[in-house]
Amino acid sequence: MSKNALPTDASGFVVLSEFVPHIIQEIRYHSTYNFIGERIDGYEEPIALLTVEAARALKSVCNELFVQGYRLKVFDAYRPVSAVRQFILWGIEDTDIRMKPYFYPDLEKQELFAKGYIAKRSSHSRGSAIDLTLLDMKTGREVDMGSPFDLFSEVSHPDYRGVTEAQFENRMMLRRAMVRNGFLPLDCEWWHFVLKDEPYPDTYFTFPVSAASLRQ
Repeated sequence: MSKNALPTDASGFVVLSEFVPHIIQEIRYHSTYNFIGERIDGYEEPIALLTVEAARALKSVCNELFVQGYRLKVFDAYRPVSAVRQFILWGIEDTDIRMKPYFYPDLEKQELFAKGYIAKRSSHSRGSAIDLTLLDMKTGREVDMGSPFDLFSEVSHPDYRGVTEAQFENRMMLRRAMVRNGFLPLDCEWWHFVLKDEPYPDTYFTFPVSAASLRQ
């Protein structure tokens, strides 16, 4: 499939858990525990889909960290355009702020776009971006990063120094492993990375998040 791929063609994608066996998934946008408070359009199954190239790079990250006692925990990967559209409509028209105390306590929802926390055209829709954290295999718990996933706040900036040294080092451990294996970080979210040499830099895919999408 060329870089000018059809937005409906999922042939260049894989189910991440089948490609990276040690991966843990908590797909937040398939649940109601996210910044909107309901399942997001296009998330038909609680699975992560990713381009083959990004999955291959992530497998290298997983192997590197596994021998150090950590597993990768994924919150989101490929995100269909319909989900992004729902985010935009929620930000512009919807007055519902029920999840504000949990995800954007210090911001008005309209600020989430201006400050870069929510994109009107998401790199996730190109299929090579991922949101993730680390899980400590000794404790069975997520590594303390100083802020939870999708907390839209300055505290979540990777270089924020208001967290403890241990929390900052945990962020940097994840960041170093991802960068070493070909991913680029985002300056406002410690959990977000996108493959540097993504295969479809100009295509925003529309197929739903489901294993069936890959079989069509």
